[in-house]
Amino acid sequence: MKQILFTLALSLMLMASQHTAARAKPAAQKTPQPAPLQCVAFSPYVGQLNPDYGPHPSKDQIGQLLDVLVKKTPFRCIMTYGVLNGLDATFAAAEARGIKVIAILWLDKDTAVNSASISKGIEVARTYPKTIIKLSCGSEVRTRHDHALDGEITRCINAMREAKVTQPVATIDTWWEWCNRATPCQQTPFANAVDWIGINIFPWWENKHADLFPCTPAEKAAGFHLARLEDVRRAYPGKDVIVTEFGWPYAPEGATEINVHTGAKCGVANRKNQALVIHSTLQKLAEKHSSGVVFEAFSENWKPSNEGLFGGSWGICSGAPPYDCLTDLSAHLKSGKRR
Repeated sequence: MKQILFTLALSLMLMASQHTAARAKPAAQKTPQPAPLQCVAFSPYVGQLNPDYGPHPSKDQIGQLLDVLVKKTPFRCIMTYGVLNGLDATFAAAEARGIKVIAILWLDKDTAVNSASISKGIEVARTYPKTIIKLSCGSEVRTRHDHALDGEITRCINAMREAKVTQPVATIDTWWEWCNRATPCQQTPFANAVDWIGINIFPWWENKHADLFPCTPAEKAAGFHLARLEDVRRAYPGKDVIVTEFGWPYAPEGATEINVHTGAKCGVANRKNQALVIHSTLQKLAEKHSSGVVFEAFSENWKPSNEGLFGGSWGICSGAPPYDCLTDLSAHLKSGKRR
């Protein structure tokens, strides 16, 4: 019943945003914005799988995980993280289940691997034009490598143009990188190169690392997401800007981060707060006719080795069978439950 109620609630939010858009009269000089997307980030590296070594997800496992999403969540749009190592099987599986995809072509320091990603990205974009609806040349490349790989991002974007793929092309990074690490927000050199902009916003990590916004509790996270979205939109007028990652960890239960600048503790990890952040942000995005991607579909056990204590606790579904999923994202949730 809770799953049905959540599905209904999310559907009503989407309908409300579409109804509002239908009644509004856009300014004559502006290009009509596309219908908003409500998606979830999807990585099949669950259980003992690790993207850095060992076996990669099989076609069967990818299909099984997508079946869980269809059965246990309302999401029919996913964002994926790579097209190599068998991950390209995701697109056929998604198409068979009526799931739309924002596809990221993973870029890093190995230019040969980047070339393979670009070639495979062009191939799958051409093969699945109705399923893959947007492309991104990399994710958080500047966050990980400063400006050292700007040339690789540009090379990827140019290759998409030369291949004449039909999907709009972007590069995804944090809101801070898309603001060119400045306040007020300023444009980056990619402003005119991309068709759309993807921004990742995580007040949880800001609570640990930032001195500009050092404390945003779960109750204020949705407002923080929308404020940063508006900052970027003001800097890039006319661009389609999407919140490509947002979320909140649910474990270790009751734990918090300590800000490296202030020493203050802010933000509590638990399922109630996870549900609150996701629900309230989706609601605010729908009211603004804006798109968003929840991070993430399935918790990934390998992540704590890279991201610390909270890294493996972001999924709305667990990372092991029977893949219990958060089914009640009500703003008035009393206790986070998984079914």
